Amino acid sequence: MQLTDKVAIITGASRGIGRAVALALAAQGAKIVASARNLEALNALVAELKEQGAQAIAVAGDVAITADADKLVAEAVAAFGRVDILINNAGITRDGLLMRMKDEDWDAVLDTNLKGAFHCLRAVSKVMSKQRYGRVINISSVVGEMGNPGQVNYCASKAGLLGLTKSAALELARRNITVNAITPGFIVTDMTEDLNDKAKAALTERIPLGRLGESEDISHAVQYLASDQASYVTGQILRINGGMYM
Repeated sequence: MQLTDKVAIITGASRGIGRAVALALAAQGAKIVASARNLEALNALVAELKEQGAQAIAVAGDVAITADADKLVAEAVAAFGRVDILINNAGITRDGLLMRMKDEDWDAVLDTNLKGAFHCLRAVSKVMSKQRYGRVINISSVVGEMGNPGQVNYCASKAGLLGLTKSAALELARRNITVNAITPGFIVTDMTEDLNDKAKAALTERIPLGRLGESEDISHAVQYLASDQASYVTGQILRINGGMYM
């Protein structure tokens, strides 16, 4: 699954799944455009990638803002001449019960998780259409399919990504652009590390494979969907959740 000289934009790349994806794609030869709001963390990632022999740049910004998403794609093209892969991974949570949820908590999550993906996909689709080549992978979530109490905003945003994926796949297929989604289950990240042992044990009991997932479980799937081996796969949802939802 070599990705030599492919140019990959990864949003939410400063930590967790996004960081693991950046390292995995770089290991296959891709040039990395790492994006997030935390420039310090991005610079540390880019330094690590360069130490491993990869070409990489950091572009700080907020994908919820149209201008930042457009700038991200423009800087990728300016640096490397093209964009072959887009990983829409940026996401936030603002958890709370439905009856108590504030408008600003709903808006913040939808703006980043769903509208941000739309902004990036819209911008990159113009570049990929001219190239007549592209791979788009949207990182959704298992709770976007099954729901989760206290996360109506997050679940709605992740479910929306699935509709975005299928519609975009239909629109862009004739330009040789594939659009797919991955729905991770509960993955060991900064978010899950904040849970206490009792909460982690309760989560694990819901997973048939008996463990939380690792970021690498997701990055391996991204490698496949970003590769030419997946050239006939589009509009699909790849569920990586340890059997939690089938």
